Amino acid sequence: MEIDYSKRSFSYYPTNAIVYAKCIDGKWSKPEVTDDFNLSLHCFAGVFHYAPCCFEGLKAFRGVDGRVRLFRPDENVKRMQSSAAYLDMPAPSMELFLEMCISCVQANWDFIPPYESPSASLYLRPVLFGYNPQLGIHSAKDVMFVVMASGVGTYSGAKSLVPGTAVLSRNYDRAATYGSGGYKLGANYAQSLHAYNLAHKMGYRELLFLDSATHSHIEEFGSSNFFAIKHGCYVTPNSPSVLPSITNKSLRKVAEEFGLKVERRTIFVDELDTFEEVNSCGTAVVITPICRIDDKATLESGTITREYKYSEECGPISKKLYDRIIGIQKGLEEDTYGWCMFVNEPK
Repeated sequence: MEIDYSKRSFSYYPTNAIVYAKCIDGKWSKPEVTDDFNLSLHCFAGVFHYAPCCFEGLKAFRGVDGRVRLFRPDENVKRMQSSAAYLDMPAPSMELFLEMCISCVQANWDFIPPYESPSASLYLRPVLFGYNPQLGIHSAKDVMFVVMASGVGTYSGAKSLVPGTAVLSRNYDRAATYGSGGYKLGANYAQSLHAYNLAHKMGYRELLFLDSATHSHIEEFGSSNFFAIKHGCYVTPNSPSVLPSITNKSLRKVAEEFGLKVERRTIFVDELDTFEEVNSCGTAVVITPICRIDDKATLESGTITREYKYSEECGPISKKLYDRIIGIQKGLEEDTYGWCMFVNEPK
């Protein structure tokens, strides 16, 4: 069946198989590929009670040359290992993580969108979670590592680079100042769901969280990192409670390539009025331009105390950054950084 990827959003769509391995008593099992998407878990497995769970997100692209590429998967391994270390539980090695991602891509080869579907990709979701039965509050001793995939379109369902609105979150926090915000834990996303749902119901595409200590400076959006363009500078928050986005890291490198000055620093809310371009960035969205940010006393309040307005179109510098990243991912431009890993077609 031919799939029309132009009609797909960033959602779950059925594929052929998942890949999994278990680490029990410190020993990893051999990865298995299965078409059974239902995992069998003990009801006392730690993941159900204390949320020892972290995950990653990366994409496989079919390039203009017909070859399939994974974008910077080694960075995903490092970040998962960092998240697992924070949870004090075992993590897959670089070799195991990459082997299972490649196996997942090959098992779902027919669901890699064609090059002609510019905004689509095969999204991989590696998940690591506590597997052993437990009742006391302890880190998981045994874990299960699963890599799954979905052929997806754009995050919002809209065309790429279509600007959206955002609202500041003044009465809900994503992560505590000395908490787990800098790690990709499932619990962090659960923390933001209620506020994120409120923002969406009000018609906003994004919710912009502030620091939990003072609510005076910008942290990140609910789905992704924040960056802005100001007087030839690429500006993004530098905070230990912000997730270290691989897309943001890549954009900063490309920004330097284009002669922009890169500033990672504290960004106070009032500075929103001085930016020329504002965006969210991450694996799922790559770049989503923001055309307006509303400030309210509370998220539920109908009264907007201040508006920060930007262009109704993607800014020229942001568009250039986006084109460079997509160009590398799709094989349209030379990968001078060695960021892409090629995946061979299954035999």
